[in-house]
Amino acid sequence: MRTLLVTGPGGSGRTTVAAATALDAARDGRRVLLLTADPTPGLPAGPDPASGSGPAPGSGPASGSGPASGSGPDPTPGFPAATGAPPTPAGLTVRRLDPAAHFRRELLALQAHAGPALDLLGAAPLDDDELTPLPGSAPFTYLAALRDAARQEWDLVVADLPALPDAVALLALPEQLRRYLRRLLPPERRAARALRPMLAQLARVPMPPDGLYEAAARKDADLAAVTDLLATPATRVRLVVEPGPAAAGALRTARAGLALHRLPLDAVVANRLLPAASPDPWLADLADRQRGHLKELYEAGAPVREVPHLGRDPRTPADLALLGPLAPDPADAAAPAPPWPVEDLRATEGALVWRVPLPGAAKSDLGLVRRGDELALTVGPFRRLVPLPSALRRCTVTGAALRDGELRVRFAPDPGLWPRTP
Repeated sequence: MRTLLVTGPGGSGRTTVAAATALDAARDGRRVLLLTADPTPGLPAGPDPASGSGPAPGSGPASGSGPASGSGPDPTPGFPAATGAPPTPAGLTVRRLDPAAHFRRELLALQAHAGPALDLLGAAPLDDDELTPLPGSAPFTYLAALRDAARQEWDLVVADLPALPDAVALLALPEQLRRYLRRLLPPERRAARALRPMLAQLARVPMPPDGLYEAAARKDADLAAVTDLLATPATRVRLVVEPGPAAAGALRTARAGLALHRLPLDAVVANRLLPAASPDPWLADLADRQRGHLKELYEAGAPVREVPHLGRDPRTPADLALLGPLAPDPADAAAPAPPWPVEDLRATEGALVWRVPLPGAAKSDLGLVRRGDELALTVGPFRRLVPLPSALRRCTVTGAALRDGELRVRFAPDPGLWPRTP
């Protein structure tokens, strides 16, 4: 299964590009799942997969349904016109995510699980109709949807993610949550059931109930499924931008954040490109300036896909078909991301150098803090705690430098910890 995670600055058209990508892949005969929290043009959506009632692959609400691809409104002169296209293919399933409903389900399930304890405290239970989602609850809906997708059989999953940098923070969340669970409830410290009364008496404090560890294990398994999905070479991120003054900066920010979390960039979609030749002087001047910003995207070194402006908002599958071939090539197999290498320069410089690729990062945005056996790396709005390789845990950090998109962290062996040569 391949997974394509689509994001971009707000208003760049990422939902439309995600829908066009999924539709294009399904017309090639692939079984495609499109996950989105926003309406998609001309593609009816099915239930939130987190409800557990979603259809099987290839049998979703968009399978052979939805409006036929008609010609739509009259085209704007100089822009592409829809000429008709096949109906929505049977292999496409569109699922509309509902963060509010997911929040209510999760909170009510937690309330039911903790029912006996709440009864002892005299707590009044909450009802479904009085619950409203809390800020920050939406990312958990995406994680649940990706978890369910990883456990089913699809040829391609296209996920319409939130805008940058929220999308990068969302993709980093499974690793962070698993780390928190291991710190708060280490599985190896779970006492045997027969020993719990004795240990509680000796410690004179109540022992954490078995149910707490069991719930943590279930959550860890769910997060592990998403972590594995994001770590596979078949998962890539596609960035959608509209060529303009902020496009190159958005690309730099995205590349740095994705590299920090070892997420490969599939391509940059230059969306809503105006016709290069136009009899309207104002439109021609606007197109020339847009092409200048497009050149900046090409010069950044990332693969670029150009998507035309239709002169109108896409409303039908026929409009989506005009956006060009966007489906990833199924034969394009990505290689696993190599580990960040450690260069041994002890013989010449007395140091070990950890080389961390961070394309797009700027020196002013970098932060570096050693914390035990971890390194806290900050790149602009993104932060990650990275475990140190075993050799570097016996060293001290002596400096760091950013050169040609690569962070080089220098470590000096600690004489008290480094094994001595006989």
